[in-house]
Amino acid sequence: MDRFGSAHWNGDIGHGHGTVSTQSGAVDQLRYAFLTRFGEQPGTNPEELIGAAHAACFAMALSNALTAAGFIPDSLDTKSIVTIEKDGPSFSIKGIHLSVSAAVPGIDRQSFLKIAEEARVGCPVSRVFKAPITFEVTF
Repeated sequence: MDRFGSAHWNGDIGHGHGTVSTQSGAVDQLRYAFLTRFGEQPGTNPEELIGAAHAACFAMALSNALTAAGFIPDSLDTKSIVTIEKDGPSFSIKGIHLSVSAAVPGIDRQSFLKIAEEARVGCPVSRVFKAPITFEVTF
């Protein structure tokens, strides 16, 4: 199964802008630019999109793991904070912090922590950061 996102960009890095879209159309030509990434201009940025994808994936993985262990969550609210920092002449993602607030009837804290850690490690988006990235160019 393949899923895709796409991006279009016009102009230089400081004054240019682009749009991002998803295969499903849930995100359709959402604006992004240097100032939406490193400033306060309205729009999105790659790190925010990675954070949203990671939070969603982790919530699903955790729900699956809890259900498999016999616990049905009433609610799982997740947040993924993606930290980007200047790294020499460029920028690098330096880390991701996941947090979850959960209402799960009948589970104790220790059992929840064990299941949540397994979900964190097994979540496909968590694992993507270890995956090979292939590359293709059309010029």
